[in-house]
Amino acid sequence: MLDLFTPYKLKNLELKNRVVMPPMCQYSVPAKDGIATEWHYLHYVSRAVGGAGLIIIEMTDVEPDGRITDYDLGLWSDEQIAPLARIVDACHSYGAKVGIQIAHAGRKAEDAPVPVAPSPLAFSDQSKTPRELTTEEVKGLVEKFRLAVRRAVQAGFDTIELHGAHGYLIHQFHSPLTNRRMDEYGQELTRFGVEVIRAAKAEMPSDMPLILRISAQEYVDGGYGIADAIAFSRVYRDAGVDLFHVSSGGEGPIGGSGRPGTHVGYQVPLARKLKEALDVPVIAVGRLDDAALANAVIGNEDAALVAVGRGMLKDAYWTLAAAKILNKNAEVPKQYEFGFALRK
Repeated sequence: MLDLFTPYKLKNLELKNRVVMPPMCQYSVPAKDGIATEWHYLHYVSRAVGGAGLIIIEMTDVEPDGRITDYDLGLWSDEQIAPLARIVDACHSYGAKVGIQIAHAGRKAEDAPVPVAPSPLAFSDQSKTPRELTTEEVKGLVEKFRLAVRRAVQAGFDTIELHGAHGYLIHQFHSPLTNRRMDEYGQELTRFGVEVIRAAKAEMPSDMPLILRISAQEYVDGGYGIADAIAFSRVYRDAGVDLFHVSSGGEGPIGGSGRPGTHVGYQVPLARKLKEALDVPVIAVGRLDDAALANAVIGNEDAALVAVGRGMLKDAYWTLAAAKILNKNAEVPKQYEFGFALRK
């Protein structure tokens, strides 16, 4: 029977356990030029020491004005490669594999003088109205995603995640709420995502898996639901996505057509439905900080991997603590063995 500490393999990605640290922006003030800082190094490497199987570096953007804020990471320049490679190498030395989330915030780029988007629709009444991208600019952004993935591969990452969730640019293109275009990128809502996926795959080794994070449900009036998410994810799977990271929401103020759950594991049913419909591996995420619950998600085969976000922000050693709670074997650093001694 599978559990949280069963190893996992997808293509050439071999993980020692099923625990994922999901991407969480650090908004680290010294990172105004998009370059990872000492904070990022300590933040991620400590989670590798703490036993996580896969660490996904936070949303890292393809151009400066594609960031949520000016204090987010980027991969639009070669000078940004080495600091990330240093983090990857250190995490590897402690047994963790490392991915990175490549993205563009689109209309949610708060610090961009004028954000860009598929259509000139503001995120909220307090947000800037974005400028609609021209067709040629959309094609140019596909190329920027390609180059960012190329740099990520050069930095030594084990896997790439594209951010197609939470109301950011790929999500904005495949959502009818935010894409009102009349060109080919409006007539075929998945076109931009498919082109980005194919561009990414062209830069990645053939045995490196590609992850796509999606919002499987929109919580606004007229928003799409899981059936629609399955439909566009099928297109993305066929374009080259190997693993889906299943989240929800983020596209606009909460409306009357549904609200995100507040109970633990509220997104797990979405992950399971997508997994079963498309026969693809998925990462479950969302209030899965309890070790027994995270273990049950794997044991019940709801998902291949479990992402623990807030739990790892509170405790860099969440994975080692979970192993002790579940009475499972884990690779505890020699220096910490007394603190995490397992029952025999």
